[in-house]
Amino acid sequence: MEITITAEAAEKLNEKINGREGYLKLKYDTEDCGCAVNGVIALWYVPEVDKDDITIETNEQNVYMEKSKAVFFDEKMKIDFSKGTNSFQLRSPQQILNGYMSFVVTEKTD
Repeated sequence: MEITITAEAAEKLNEKINGREGYLKLKYDTEDCGCAVNGVIALWYVPEVDKDDITIETNEQNVYMEKSKAVFFDEKMKIDFSKGTNSFQLRSPQQILNGYMSFVVTEKTD
């Protein structure tokens, strides 16, 4: 799997992360979507990765995703940021996977 992060997206990510320690994760979020095959792709910043997460090296920083959810993603993707819609976007050569991708920062819970 190959992911590229555009300069615009990298700039916005750095702004939102604001020095926090953590990991960038593409999350196939199925909460309130009905079933496991109905989901929405979101961008999360998490304090730690899960044991079943896979690592994808990018041109900027590693991105993580649940191994079991990789089937919902394309082989080549790009994370971009649109100033017009003020949102992150996930695209592949075949399709727009999410044109209004939310960015969620999760905090560590003890």
